[in-house]
Parts: sequence; structure tokens; C-alpha cells
Amino acid sequence: MRKLVVTENITLDGVIDMTGGWFDPLNQDVDQSDITAATTEHREAADALLVGRNTFEAFRGFWPDQKDDHTGVSDYLNAVDKYVVSRTLEDPAWENSTVLRGPLADEVHALKAAPGRDIVATGSVRLVHELIAEGLVDEYRLFVFPVVVGRGARLFESVDVRLELLETRPFTSGAVLLRYAAGSTR
Repeated sequence: MRKLVVTENITLDGVIDMTGGWFDPLNQDVDQSDITAATTEHREAADALLVGRNTFEAFRGFWPDQKDDHTGVSDYLNAVDKYVVSRTLEDPAWENSTVLRGPLADEVHALKAAPGRDIVATGSVRLVHELIAEGLVDEYRLFVFPVVVGRGARLFESVDVRLELLETRPFTSGAVLLRYAAGSTR
């Protein structure tokens, strides 16, 4: 069975909302080669992306146009199977994209039962909160950046989740990767 992995860029105070511009995926002012290597490892372990409509539309409006993308994200997103959870999106207008309209738990269970590698959910604050509440997440990969913003949507809100640490990996920028296996949700 495939794993559902939530991968988020997150501040020290738990914010995953990008409002305020604290995160720049193409920041060339900071050496991010070690972060790029880690995200490349994660992409190679995944063959599906699960996102909500807002994140999907933001990605679709940005990444396909990044021709000089040194991170490899643009090529990956153009090629990977993308699943967008939406009741309103009619035509995804991006190759390899499928709109999921059914009950979330049923759709995710079907994806996890299908052959393949990891399914990654990223961004998509509302969707990720639903995935956590439904107990559908198998692993969390959190890229924690040394930033405190004080406000914004947090990854864990109004839920008690027990996690098992799998890995810690510091990066030269001061960011740290924290990998956790999902435990019980209460």
C-alpha cells in the first residue's frame, strides 16, 4: 500500500501559510543545494501529488513557466500525476491532472490502494487539516525554517496528534528537516 506523505515548509511557530512572503521557493540568495538534494530524494520516492484547488491553481499559474528552475520542481510537477480535490474545478488544464470530487476518505483510500510510490500532499491548508482529522496521513516531512511570523494557518490546529520521529536533518541555511511517522489522532 502506498503512503500518504504531508510535506510542508513550516515556520518555527508552526505556520504553513505562505502569507507574508516568508518563503521563496526560488531564493537564490541562500545556498539551498542541500535542501534541493533532500527534496529531490523525496520527489524520486513519489509519483502522485494531492492538493486542494487553491494550491493547485497557484502551482499551475507559477511552476510550468519556470524554465530556468534550478530545483527540478517545475519538471517534476509537469510530469507527476496530480490529484486536485475540488467540487468547483471543471477542467484542470494541466497535463496529468485529475479532479477528485468524491468523499475525501474514499478518494484517498483508493489512491493509497493503487500501485505506485508515495502520494505527497503539500500546501493545501484546508485539505491537509482534513487529511489529519481523518487519520489518512502516514508520514510528515516538515522543512522547518528559522522564521517566526506570529500569525497564519498552522499545520496542527485543534487536534492532538502523536508522532514518531524518523529523521532530523539540518541544512546550511539554518532550516531543518523533521520526518515523522504519523501516530494516533485524538
